[in-house]
Amino acid sequence: MDRVIRRRAAAAAVAALVLPLAAACGSSDDNGKKADSSSASASASAPGKAPAADLTVLAAASLTDVFKTAGDMYMKENPGTKVKFSFAGSQDLVAQVKQGAPADVLVTADTKTMDSAKSEVGAPTVIAKNRLVIVTQKGNPDHVASLKDLANPKLDVVLAAPSVPVGNYAAQVLKKQHVTVHPKSEETDVRSVLTKVETSADAGIVYKTDAATAPGKVDTVTIPDSQNAVASYPAAAIKDSKQSAAAQAFVKWLSTPEAQSLLQKAGFQQP
Repeated sequence: MDRVIRRRAAAAAVAALVLPLAAACGSSDDNGKKADSSSASASASAPGKAPAADLTVLAAASLTDVFKTAGDMYMKENPGTKVKFSFAGSQDLVAQVKQGAPADVLVTADTKTMDSAKSEVGAPTVIAKNRLVIVTQKGNPDHVASLKDLANPKLDVVLAAPSVPVGNYAAQVLKKQHVTVHPKSEETDVRSVLTKVETSADAGIVYKTDAATAPGKVDTVTIPDSQNAVASYPAAAIKDSKQSAAAQAFVKWLSTPEAQSLLQKAGFQQP
């Protein structure tokens, strides 16, 4: 009898040891499955690459340099996607969109011009801002120091046409300072203004970022913030794009830290 009792006691003791171990193993298994499940869930929810596509982006002339760099970065991040840019004055780009030119994304240098294409584009997102500066011939031989100096009739001043965003902004700041300028010519985009000052004109008004692309070729005169205008750059997918998802993905990417870093290095301000 004593032997039976001792055997039963030993069996009970073994069971007491085995059950917790089995439970622990089961718990470890469950946790492993939960971890695997969480990992799979996180992987499934991770953002994917943009759809492969050949995108045509119509962009304001002042974005020429930085967008070429941005396009290279975007294509590197999204193998299979090609981005082609067409740069011009915003008003010309909108005219192309309204005429049905094959394109996927529109980026203008002001919200007013983008709004004129609201029937042709999706909801726009402002991706950057900019300010105006005066540019003069190298060395500033005419000693231009302020907006008021541009009223000097002896100066050959070049501006963008009022229908061009930078021309409209320039007209606003000149009017605010009660300065009347009779430009020698009115150009179709900001880069044309810059080129004229580099080659022949005495002075002009361009974006800060454009002046920065011509170091050693022109001098820059700062316009105080209290006299200046802030240019906003909205981007939108074009409704008639045959690659809507890819177009929207590119517009969204322009607001990412990577794209914003490029824009700010080029002198653009945060939106």
